[in-house]
Amino acid sequence: MATMILRLTTLAGKSRQSASKRLLHQQTRALSTSLDDPPIHLTPQRSHSTQFNSNSNSNADFRSWQAAHNIDIQRVTQTAMIHELTQQQTRSIEKVVPWFLSTMPAPYFRQVPESFRLDHIKAISAIKDANMDMHMNLKTHLPDGRQVLTFIRPGTMPGLLLQMIKELPYNQRSEEYMPLSRVQIYSAEDDSMSLNLFVYGEEGKKLTEADVTMTGSHILEYAQQLMDETLPPTDEYGRPNPRPNQIFARERLIQHMEKCSESYIIRSDPRRFLSQFELFERVSGSDNISVTIEDSFLDGNNEEHYWIDIALANTLPHFALEQTTQLLYLHSFDVLRAHLDNVTDGDNGTVTLLRMLVTPQNGAKGDEPTFNLLKQELKRSKWLTPSTMELVYEKQPWLGVRRGEIITAMCTIMHPIMSKQNAIAFSKGNIIETVTKDRYVNHAAAIADLFLDRFDPKDPLSDKELEQRSEDLKAIIDNEVEDTPAQELLIKMIDIIKYTLKTNIYMNNRYALGLRLDPRIMVSEGEPPRDTPYGIIFSHGRRFDGYHVRFRDIARGGMRLVTPPSSEQFSLESAHHYDECYGLAYAQQLKNKDIPEGGSKAVVLIDTVGMSSIGRNFVMRKSVKAFVDTILDLIVDTDETREEIVSFVGKKEVLYLGPDEQVIPEDIDWVIKRAAQRGYDTPAAFMSSKPRAGINHKEYGVTSEGLNVYLDVALRHVLKIDPKEESFTVKITGGPDGDVAGNELKILFREYGDNAKVVGIADGTGCAEDPNGLHWEELLRLVNNNLPIDHFDPSKLGEGGAVHKVDTEEGVKARNSMHNRVQADAFIPAGGRPNTINIQNYNHFLNTDGTPSSPLIVEGANLFVTDEARQLLFDEAGVIIVKDSSANKAGVITSSYEICAAMLLSEEEFYQNKPQIVSEVLDKLHEYARMEAELLFREFENYGGSLPQLSKVVSGAVNAATDALTVALESFSDEDKEKLLPLFRAHLPKTMADLGFEKVHERVPAQYITNAVASCLASKLVYKEGTKFVETLPKDKLADVALRYLEAEREIALLKDALEGTEMPEKEKESILKLLDAGGARTALRVF
Repeated sequence: MATMILRLTTLAGKSRQSASKRLLHQQTRALSTSLDDPPIHLTPQRSHSTQFNSNSNSNADFRSWQAAHNIDIQRVTQTAMIHELTQQQTRSIEKVVPWFLSTMPAPYFRQVPESFRLDHIKAISAIKDANMDMHMNLKTHLPDGRQVLTFIRPGTMPGLLLQMIKELPYNQRSEEYMPLSRVQIYSAEDDSMSLNLFVYGEEGKKLTEADVTMTGSHILEYAQQLMDETLPPTDEYGRPNPRPNQIFARERLIQHMEKCSESYIIRSDPRRFLSQFELFERVSGSDNISVTIEDSFLDGNNEEHYWIDIALANTLPHFALEQTTQLLYLHSFDVLRAHLDNVTDGDNGTVTLLRMLVTPQNGAKGDEPTFNLLKQELKRSKWLTPSTMELVYEKQPWLGVRRGEIITAMCTIMHPIMSKQNAIAFSKGNIIETVTKDRYVNHAAAIADLFLDRFDPKDPLSDKELEQRSEDLKAIIDNEVEDTPAQELLIKMIDIIKYTLKTNIYMNNRYALGLRLDPRIMVSEGEPPRDTPYGIIFSHGRRFDGYHVRFRDIARGGMRLVTPPSSEQFSLESAHHYDECYGLAYAQQLKNKDIPEGGSKAVVLIDTVGMSSIGRNFVMRKSVKAFVDTILDLIVDTDETREEIVSFVGKKEVLYLGPDEQVIPEDIDWVIKRAAQRGYDTPAAFMSSKPRAGINHKEYGVTSEGLNVYLDVALRHVLKIDPKEESFTVKITGGPDGDVAGNELKILFREYGDNAKVVGIADGTGCAEDPNGLHWEELLRLVNNNLPIDHFDPSKLGEGGAVHKVDTEEGVKARNSMHNRVQADAFIPAGGRPNTINIQNYNHFLNTDGTPSSPLIVEGANLFVTDEARQLLFDEAGVIIVKDSSANKAGVITSSYEICAAMLLSEEEFYQNKPQIVSEVLDKLHEYARMEAELLFREFENYGGSLPQLSKVVSGAVNAATDALTVALESFSDEDKEKLLPLFRAHLPKTMADLGFEKVHERVPAQYITNAVASCLASKLVYKEGTKFVETLPKDKLADVALRYLEAEREIALLKDALEGTEMPEKEKESILKLLDAGGARTALRVF
């Protein structure tokens, strides 16, 4: 039998003795005065009754009511007390049971098991018997591990249920998290109490067809009658029966019932079950919400009682219940009864089904406008960020959800802009608090209304109308707002509207709020000038904010998730959220020079502070879905978006994503499926690294393959070391279990064997160091078993070696300083946070004599060293740094080839030819890496300057040529463009081109083809002739020269073929061919 734990709680402000003490005290007094014996003096004495005092085995165990000198009086007293208590409890139960049976609603007796009902009666009897307030929590442990919490509270006042829900344990912040699997809410009909059951944990039994046909026979029979159309339009209560639906067919219905819990099937009314099945079908496989509202037909006051049914896909049940209850309370609806059940939805988690009987309070109306608004806000509630909920549910409820979302989104956008002026005055918290103060919130609401009017699909504001209304608002703010920071913030909010080109605010089924921004809005006052991105998408949703920044119309780049561990760190990350995204996108633009797509990056900042591991993972996965779906809202062209979105962009936009930090394969699969559902033209290309039809970067080590080429060339040019023949030392950040670091370790050993000595490795778990080189067999064991560095076997260390773990303060210090302390020929940052080496700490990389701990850095990780630190390390210590945009570009080239494959080949074609395609991709990566590496060091040796700056120059030269050519190609005829297609074909791996290039016009967007041709020709020009050649050409002549260069190359190729057939000494022929190859095309152009 389940154990029941009883907790009696008195109302605040009342001090009472426990029921047991009180009763014992009363009975002792009564017994003492009723006996004819003379007064008895009670003194401490050991009890002689083992039956009632089994733990009383010392003289210290004193019972004040026991007569010390007369054991018979003790026995009489005990017997009398037991009799009186029994009689008193009997009298209480005799009063409670009839009252309980008459006042609890009928569904309670149908849906709550008898054993629970008896527990409830006993508990209530005990409360009433003790003359205590009706305030009690019961905790029952079921045999299958589930726990049932029963909350009994006095009265049924509005807001009581919400208060109870907020007291529930096991939420997503609890390490003992258990899912809320069922809820049953009941109110006594005389309004004397509320009795609510909350069940935690899942039913262990998985139902079979035989189970559901027996337990759900009442549902199956009802559904059959419905399908046979033998049921009347309404049931015995006047409720309309559902219409026949193919999902109610017996086989389909049984399949659904097998996903349900047995208790849900048993206690479900057939009509309710089928109605909820229809709701389930609407949201299954998605993250959507569906809501229906109908009159209650079960009482005489049906005009004041309504049933609300909600299906919420893939959500936390606790959160769904709290949000819904809070929203109903906000709209002045009291919850009389409620049920919550979860139904399995395959890979999509579960669908939470909520059914609530509500009645309006405080003059609220149950009319159509109220319910339409309620439906809309119920759908939005799942995706609202906490700051929005606080604003519209508690602080300023009159604003409404839509205006609240706009205001908090604008506050978030302003944070990285304004905090550069004053980090304290314009902290994120201060910005929201200022804008939403009673004195200023009316202005913020007016700005939100202007935003809504600007993008109203039915009648959007023109530029002229927007300008006029903006000026009117600014004049009002200038006149009425005296506080300077508040005025600046409100004016900036108006500017955000001006620089918003598109939004999904009017989309009915959106997950988050999205704004397509003109990048100029993100420029802070007094900020040094820097390259302006092509476009920005901002997404504001539940527990996350995200930026997507791109530097070309067609762009690709990774999506990373940032989850700061503390509130303080979260605030810091929020302040430079946009700048981090900008920096990563700009680095991507530099490294994307060899591919058709420009550079982009997405950074999603997620608030998981204080959450359990289960809650944290859930929130991260939801944030990915909401962020990506928001991007799709703003770039797909469908009937839905044409009806609900107003665009001032002026053209269709194309972008591609890739996985970055904390993105998992489950996310990738969902993104691709969702892109197809939303009508994206090439869904398979929308995100790279697909498990089956992609090239997994870690599995094939693509980034490290390119990285090692730069290391090899740098060792030979800078340190004059032939790594194939001579020994060299390396230190690495990033663990053996990481993508770049782990694969680089394998490549180092593959290419150089024992010549490569890894003297230090640091990752999140610690670091390992050995001046003689860490044991290769042990390192590779860690790599192959996907283990971090703290698993390194200390017995494999040489003299002076050590393993430091971060479970000690000394270990943390050693890990954090390894990249500075350990001496090595080369340092490869292959993991770590951006800006690890910066202008404040760069000198830590130097020894006491000013020499560097490593004279060479090859950046496998993005932005590990800041621009300022790179320059200072070069200027002060001569450190040669191969910049990230060059050193790790192989990963983005691979992802670009994935995009091409997704467009040109079917998934099956790719999979069948995958080994050969991957092999050819790796060859291409080596080729592109070596061409750039050789150019970098050739120009470094010829012209001087710092290598990172030269890397930017190379990228700038290629990108400038690409942009010029892209513009020029737009004016070409289709025939002339066709002549340039061989450039794109030659760029592709041979097998991919052979299989699919004939379908290029059918499957690849025209703009993508143009970009591909332009980038191929531009990189050819720069790598062959150098940056100076491109830089000296006027921009308006660049495209013309590039096209003439291509023609000259063809002529030189013909000349070389002719020369091959002539008779002359081989040595002279070889010299002439080399000269033609090196400078023939350039000479033919007469451009020097």
